[in-house]
Amino acid sequence: MTHGQTLSVTLSLARPDFSLEVELELPARGITVLFGPSGAGKTTILRCIAGLERARGHVVIGDRCWQDSAKGIFVPTWRRALGYVFQEASLFDHMSVAANLSYGVERVCVPQAQDALSQAVSLLGISHLQGRSTASLSGGERQRVAIARALATQPEILLLDEPLASLDYARKQEVLPWLERMHQELSTPIVYVTHSVEEAKGLADLVVVLENGRVTSRGGLEVLPNAG
Repeated sequence: MTHGQTLSVTLSLARPDFSLEVELELPARGITVLFGPSGAGKTTILRCIAGLERARGHVVIGDRCWQDSAKGIFVPTWRRALGYVFQEASLFDHMSVAANLSYGVERVCVPQAQDALSQAVSLLGISHLQGRSTASLSGGERQRVAIARALATQPEILLLDEPLASLDYARKQEVLPWLERMHQELSTPIVYVTHSVEEAKGLADLVVVLENGRVTSRGGLEVLPNAG
């Protein structure tokens, strides 16, 4: 996705206890924060963008259509050029940090993969961790490794699903500066899910507030509760 293009998302999903109805045009740069309480539909939107969940509607990134249910188009997750980081870092604990990072690169055929990996490792400040077992890492270190692994695949968009939610306060403060550095240095658009006002204030270029599967407001930090 190049500068000037957008991520266009229209999704309709009905469940017995929840329904999602959203229409979003998200920018091709910076961090878009999907903000709202648990059950608002934030993660469902992320999973639909990633192709991990199916809803009616469309997902178009730049000039590429990943989904259009009216036309019968649905590109599987493995063919979507995206990075996805979950609440809990999904690392292989029987492998070293370096092996985890290499695995992420080897499973996708992208040019200059090793250069991208080196840049991600530097950006997230994890060079000194590469010889360690992932089982020995702190929660904050694990998330930094998971984000670096996702970035090393040179995704067109990076999806972060409450990456700090499972961390205690001290570990959150450890990771936030690295996320802020990503914000400043990356051109890759990021969609970031959180219910934390602190995280949203520190990272967001655009805030989309969700409640009960609907967009209630969007804009700058002023749309956050207690933004003043």
